[in-house]
Amino acid sequence: MNTQKNQNTGSTTTLSQWLSHLESIHPSAIDMGLERVKSVANAMGIHLKDALLITVAGTNGKGTTCRLLEQAMLAKGKTVAVFSSPHLVSYCERVRLNGELAEEGAFCRAFELIEKARGDITLTYFEFGTLAAMKMMQDWGVDVAVLEVGLGGRLDAANILDPDLAIITTIDLDHQDWLGDTREAIAREKAGIMRKNGKAVIGELLPPSSLRDVVSELDVDARWAQQDFFIVENTAPNNSLSASTSRTWQWKGKHTEFTQLPYPHIPQQNVSTALAALELLNLLPDEAAIKHIIANTRLPGRQQEISQNPLVVVDVAHNPQATKAMREWLKRYPANKIRVVAGMLKDKSIVETLAPLSSLNAQWYLASTSGPRGCDADVLAGALLDAQLDKSYIKTFSDVTNAYKAARNDYQEGELILVFGSFVTVAEVLDYTNANEQQ
Repeated sequence: MNTQKNQNTGSTTTLSQWLSHLESIHPSAIDMGLERVKSVANAMGIHLKDALLITVAGTNGKGTTCRLLEQAMLAKGKTVAVFSSPHLVSYCERVRLNGELAEEGAFCRAFELIEKARGDITLTYFEFGTLAAMKMMQDWGVDVAVLEVGLGGRLDAANILDPDLAIITTIDLDHQDWLGDTREAIAREKAGIMRKNGKAVIGELLPPSSLRDVVSELDVDARWAQQDFFIVENTAPNNSLSASTSRTWQWKGKHTEFTQLPYPHIPQQNVSTALAALELLNLLPDEAAIKHIIANTRLPGRQQEISQNPLVVVDVAHNPQATKAMREWLKRYPANKIRVVAGMLKDKSIVETLAPLSSLNAQWYLASTSGPRGCDADVLAGALLDAQLDKSYIKTFSDVTNAYKAARNDYQEGELILVFGSFVTVAEVLDYTNANEQQ
């Protein structure tokens, strides 16, 4: 394991030890405001002025949009770094360089520099990670830096730098305690990543008026879904059990059109948004490269098939917009029954998130999640009962692993096991799967 000397303690500090330290030094996980993190960034001389900087905000779809942008830029011969969060299995997932996870030692070195520079300024775990990502990208001298916004936009640590392009994927209710309890309020927070006379791409199909207001106020050169770029379906899906179908579609941008595109392994609208961004930046690969990229772009935890027998799909959907979309993409699987493994966090909109899936022909395996944000399985069960689901279709478990094992034991040919509800839920199933594959 890569290690780095901690100058404050005089001890050799691993990444795991650094992360434990970061979790302990700030009283809360979220501390909105940019002054503290800006001060530390300035003290460190952090900037990404030599890179094409893209900032991506949105309720859902940020990670997959970043992933397709990354793959397309690599196809154009660019060096590309991506910062995203949260991670599923390894903290190193939070920063990629040219498609590969950053090394532990790079994080340790960046953390040490931040710790020295911050003095008595407090930083959250996320702010430390964001500054580390920026410092790593600057040191690497990348051509393209893509920063995924962790929460909101205006007051997120990723917003201390001015982007060359701002992307807003989707807008829906999530993190209402921090961002507001209406789509109008949340849209204005996310629009905070835009800059005066800057460029923006909006993938949200029904943008609130407040978003259009900000674009107008700032004179932003914006591309809008359903106005400047579109998806056109070609054929109906076939009857294969796999999500990889022969279905094709078309993408129409402001100046470009692609036909006979393969159906993606990530949400289609996020592909469309990424293509619009590339078009606006005049960095679209040719059609053959685009088809290859779309056919091969995947991201762990997003519509991810982790097993064929039994057929298991995991997805980190954890809010109403995501589960409404899930209800649609599940139609690609002609399974005669779905065994749903769900675990959520208590600060999410549980009733509204589960409601779109309550009418599925499904047996539910509800799991309690641990930690300060953990939610008891009985709370999920209550939400489904409120949605008029018969209690005979509901089983509860003390943890995700036991819920998943029960679903696998009950599985019959022709069915689908779906795992969703949070990053921690999917991570636990991936950990279980990886451990059993190595035996």
